[in-house]
Amino acid sequence: MSDISVIVLTKNEEEGLANTLRELSDFEDLIVVDSNSTDRTVEIARSLGARVVNFTWDGAYPKKKQWSLDHAGAKNDWVLLLDADEYPTQALKDELRALEGQLATASEGAFDIHLLYRFGGRLLTHGHVVTKRSLLNTKRARFPEVADLDAPGIREVEGHYQPSTSAPIGKLRARIVHDDRDPVSSWFARHNRYSDWEAHLEMNRELKKDIASKRTVKGRIFDSVPMKPFLFFMYAFVARAGFLDGRAGFDYAVALSTYYWQIGVKRRELLRVA
Repeated sequence: MSDISVIVLTKNEEEGLANTLRELSDFEDLIVVDSNSTDRTVEIARSLGARVVNFTWDGAYPKKKQWSLDHAGAKNDWVLLLDADEYPTQALKDELRALEGQLATASEGAFDIHLLYRFGGRLLTHGHVVTKRSLLNTKRARFPEVADLDAPGIREVEGHYQPSTSAPIGKLRARIVHDDRDPVSSWFARHNRYSDWEAHLEMNRELKKDIASKRTVKGRIFDSVPMKPFLFFMYAFVARAGFLDGRAGFDYAVALSTYYWQIGVKRRELLRVA
């Protein structure tokens, strides 16, 4: 595919990057934006034909995703923006290939894509589904700048919100594989940092309201409901049939429920300290 560029964000991703880049070999313009990796990430990326651009965060906006859209040198206006453990399913590649010829005249500014998540060694086909605005027109879509530079947990990469566009937002049918093969301890370590950021938002109503407005409809609903840990588990494991994914589905529903519990505990601690 020559009309869609791909940008993959990396930092010390030598374990799974080769698999990701092989899955992206259909794309002519393949760029890796790397944050000063100290392992073989850059070597692997270059050996598999990717252009590597280094990113060093200066502590201000733009953060890594928007910086990549602005400065990585993508050859096309349309960019598929991915993490190092994400790649399109074959069905999504087929869908993008069919869409490619229409993008030059498309009215959309971005497309939302569902993720097919791997957890506990299994691809989860039921339960909670994450949606990312991953296919972006760099002239119409942009990640917002929010007042979170002093927030802990999420630093050089934009937080849990979507890029904004005044143009229509499309939706693709097929999925991106989130092929997380790291030890489950790394999942908990990441979400421990993420919950620090989320708890910080809870202490700043205007910032929380601003970021909530930049999330998907589903994300805004989760933001507003009470008793998040319990309700999320019932939604993911029961209402969305996560139980059909067996033990991995149960573990994932519990893990995300405890993530919401972590945010609540940390928020209450911040309130006590304040």
